[in-house]
Amino acid sequence: MTDPSRAVAFHVLRAVAERDAYVNLTLPAMLAEHQIEGRDAAFATELVHGTVRRQGTYDAIIGHVASKGLGSIDAPVLDALRLGAHQLLSMRVPAHAAVSETVDLVRREIGHKPVHFANALLRKIGQKDLNGWLEVVTAGLEGDEARSVRTSHPVWIVTALREALGGHAAQIDKLLAADNAPPRVTLVARPGLCDPEALPGTPGKLSPYARILDEGGDPGAIPQVRDGRAGVQDEGSQLVAITLAEAQVDGNDTRWLDLCAGPGGKAALLGALAKQRGAQLVANEVLEHRADLVRQGVRLLDNVDVTTADGRHGPWEPATFDRVLVDAPCTGLGALRRRPESRWRRSEADLDDLVPLQEALLTRALELVRPGGVVVYATCSPHLRETHGVVDAVMSGRSDVDVETTHQWWPHIDGTDAMFCALLRRH
Repeated sequence: MTDPSRAVAFHVLRAVAERDAYVNLTLPAMLAEHQIEGRDAAFATELVHGTVRRQGTYDAIIGHVASKGLGSIDAPVLDALRLGAHQLLSMRVPAHAAVSETVDLVRREIGHKPVHFANALLRKIGQKDLNGWLEVVTAGLEGDEARSVRTSHPVWIVTALREALGGHAAQIDKLLAADNAPPRVTLVARPGLCDPEALPGTPGKLSPYARILDEGGDPGAIPQVRDGRAGVQDEGSQLVAITLAEAQVDGNDTRWLDLCAGPGGKAALLGALAKQRGAQLVANEVLEHRADLVRQGVRLLDNVDVTTADGRHGPWEPATFDRVLVDAPCTGLGALRRRPESRWRRSEADLDDLVPLQEALLTRALELVRPGGVVVYATCSPHLRETHGVVDAVMSGRSDVDVETTHQWWPHIDGTDAMFCALLRRH
């Protein structure tokens, strides 16, 4: 019988490849379905996340040892080989167990035909450790191409992240390493609903509402998370909401707008902060199923009105909001450690659709905020086209708006997702 943890890991990888599934949604559901808990669940989680993160490196190694190259290997067999490579090169699994368990997985989940092939390739991979293989597969490569293989990031992402670091480009290796490190779970205590000290874990470094779980676990089992008084939210996302809420505004401060609110984490924190000041929040989301997630997140806040509309054309009157958040759809390159599959799913061409949308949303937000009010534009991406490029393009030719501050948080420096935030004020 195939080890249940390895079988679940294999089927998650197949779902990611065949149905564009998300690891963070598919894995917990499969673990629950197969009643895998405790150490077995932790093993399957590391197997899936680690394999997807290091897929680029493992593919280079598998392609090197396969006589006909990577493209000759059937997709299910390749996924099994990636799982085997991760056990051999990055986990404390004895080599004989990594090979035999993976070969058994191939036999039971795929069939007898590729068993000999998989066994032969895994034995070749097991002849060197990871550093030994990196020397082999990066031989003759330089710069971003070598970093791409060594750190398992597509070349275009390596280049974009290095350019986004600007004068700190020498930190690129630390940033790429941080992308490959599993992030700790961070909670947010929603003000007025929950005291941060009532939550488990240690205080965050940057947000007064953050608590960081020291030993992982299921945050859904925490009562305050389960009933909506707290949530799971990276500190970078908390800081975006805090930046908008703490900015000084002239005159009234009673009407706030979250223009792209789904799935609702920032809206819940903003709504809680607004309620403490007697303000109302409109949390808008273009997609109905994501609007339902927003409603679930703000269910304890009677000052939040959830609407469904395209943020570029919603039914609001110009200059009627005191504070507006534009958490724009983006490539998500700042959250690669949390969404391991996205680095293989995104392409540079996605920016050609996203950047015009981001510019249109920010332009609309500046129409909706009243003179004296503020807009925060944010992306979970440090890519220059999605950050400073969008702000510069929208600001071009406008004399009624000032950019007061911009901030870029980083995983390797701040321990957060690579969140970008610009605070703009309308005269």
